[in-house]
Amino acid sequence: MGHKIAVYGASGLTGGFVLAELEKRGHTPLPFGRAQATADNLAALDRALTGAAAVINTAGPFAVTALPLLAAAERAGIPYVDVAAEIEANADTFARGASIPAVPAMAFFGGLADLLTTAAMADWPTADSAHIAYGLSGWQPSAGTLTAGQVSRDRREGRRVRYSDNELQYHDDTPPTQDWDFPTGPRKVIAEFSMADIVTIPSHLKIPAVTTYMSSTAAQGLAAAGTRQSPETFEVDVRIRRAGEERRMIASGKDIYAVSAPLAVEATERLLSGRFNTTGVASAGKMFDAQDFLTALSPLIHTTDRP
Repeated sequence: MGHKIAVYGASGLTGGFVLAELEKRGHTPLPFGRAQATADNLAALDRALTGAAAVINTAGPFAVTALPLLAAAERAGIPYVDVAAEIEANADTFARGASIPAVPAMAFFGGLADLLTTAAMADWPTADSAHIAYGLSGWQPSAGTLTAGQVSRDRREGRRVRYSDNELQYHDDTPPTQDWDFPTGPRKVIAEFSMADIVTIPSHLKIPAVTTYMSSTAAQGLAAAGTRQSPETFEVDVRIRRAGEERRMIASGKDIYAVSAPLAVEATERLLSGRFNTTGVASAGKMFDAQDFLTALSPLIHTTDRP
């Protein structure tokens, strides 16, 4: 049986993919955006959520929209999911907490690597480090990505950020480059190209250092901010290390924006059907059975584990 699910930012690129995914799964989307309800208009937000069973927030910058939408979901008593890739916005959401089930960063950046890392950890209670390498064939950023990225840079005054020694560290160091051996072959990557993973993973896993890496071709595409044409392919290579041992999970697929839709919608369905682990703000790996969730996404996202 389908649900009525509100989608904020429905006219954006990811929002459009979410609408299509909801309809494909038999749900009724309730699309709305800033024309109907700005993030600072509580009454308008409440009206937009009337009759909705859950809300998916796809409207960046999430520094502006996440907490107001989360509060509106609390007032309506419905689950909240967003696709935020902004590190600081996600940190704000975790710091705030919630009285309802709420999953931030339930998208390609944040949610996917968190699920892979949680599945790879398995019976390990702790690890020494987590390394997440993104082997994107390119990156043609959406307008929302560019705006959100600028907001994050402004919030950290142009500094870079990493997760080390159990904390976010802001710095001005030049990021190192190296070769990464992806399943399809080596690629040049930029280390400490930090994404939402440095917030989602440490929120529930005992790993004192989380490092993300981005293929140089993707970083160059992001900087060029070219018009979006053919979707990129991706490999996400997660390696968890502890006392000389390493566990590895790999995901591959096509179109980082399109795959965010099944991630967000699958999460919403699980929240509505009681297939979740806790109430409050939690990342994908803590909220859901990580391996079962990844299996449900096949074959859109192909995952493998390697020793």
